[in-house]
Amino acid sequence: MIPKPVKRGLADAAARLYDEYALLKYDTASHGYRFGDVIDLCHPDAAEPWRGDLYRHALDRRHGRDNPVPESLGMIRAAAALRERAAEDPSVLLDSAALKAAGMTWEDALSLAGSKLPKRALWEALIPSMGYTAILRNLRNFDDAGLPDSVAEQVAARLADPEQVARSRQFPFRFLSAYRAVPSLRWGHPLEQALGASLANVPELNGRTLVLVDRSGSMFGPVSSKSGLNRADTAALFGAAVALRCEHADLVQFGTSSARVDYRAAESVLKIIDRFGNLGGTYTAQAVQSHYREGFHTRVVIVTDEQTAARGGDPLGLIAERVPVYTWNLAGYRYGHGPSGGANRHTFGGLSDGAFRLIPMLEAGQDARWSDLFGAA
Repeated sequence: MIPKPVKRGLADAAARLYDEYALLKYDTASHGYRFGDVIDLCHPDAAEPWRGDLYRHALDRRHGRDNPVPESLGMIRAAAALRERAAEDPSVLLDSAALKAAGMTWEDALSLAGSKLPKRALWEALIPSMGYTAILRNLRNFDDAGLPDSVAEQVAARLADPEQVARSRQFPFRFLSAYRAVPSLRWGHPLEQALGASLANVPELNGRTLVLVDRSGSMFGPVSSKSGLNRADTAALFGAAVALRCEHADLVQFGTSSARVDYRAAESVLKIIDRFGNLGGTYTAQAVQSHYREGFHTRVVIVTDEQTAARGGDPLGLIAERVPVYTWNLAGYRYGHGPSGGANRHTFGGLSDGAFRLIPMLEAGQDARWSDLFGAA
């Protein structure tokens, strides 16, 4: 049995998130749990008549009932009509207005068109109705299709627009990944601008932070089979982003040796990353000993794979227990480089965009600054 408060939460989420476009995009047979399943479970209220029609149609889809699409669901009806027309004449997919009215995603349009339409013309038709994230992920496809510079300039303007970056809630990793994936130089400057604007999504940290970035040889493996980034550059980006958002920070790269990485406030993250190198082994304790200052640093952030050399002992033992230490293990190495789970020692597996939020959340909870987490009462 699912508790009633959970069902009420699901119902609220359904009322907020379920619309025609969401149903067309996400309610597919490839998903084990469908919109209709959620509606059957929590019975959300339908404040507007069209929403009641949407819920009934979602249930029809889920249970295989061949009822006509209600008149109030214009986008879903338009999508069905466009699919039917495209089966006979794929060129209808080159109509931007028709694609938008039908809520046609770029994935669906490409699938329907197959090899029957030139990719360049199809992308030109799709781009006006594509969301920010979809555009960011398809820059390489635009280049492969030979998108003209006149259209690319419009795309670049959207990419670099700080308001659109803020609304997209993209974190810096996404922009670095796109920057590394695209073959054309025309996306470089807008992606650099977008990455800089995305730092507004990284929480500010007060005091002085020591940021240690592992650049040993083992860090140069890929983050995952689906990513074009290696762990070393992902760690450098995370470290640079955190440092730029700190009140004061010491940014350090380490391996067999260690060295400060100089940067200026508001400097391009991409330029800072270029200053990192490949430093051989993993001498974490020596890096802490060389750069940590008792009574000077408010916290320590270490981004590593934890494959630390035994020489030097426990690197975290060199740091006062009252000083929080946050370790991000990017490789899931079996052995940790020090104790964690208590006494201000926190270790996290992997590195996602949500990692930026963890430090202020943990410190706000420790200090009982609940308004920082949930807003003032």
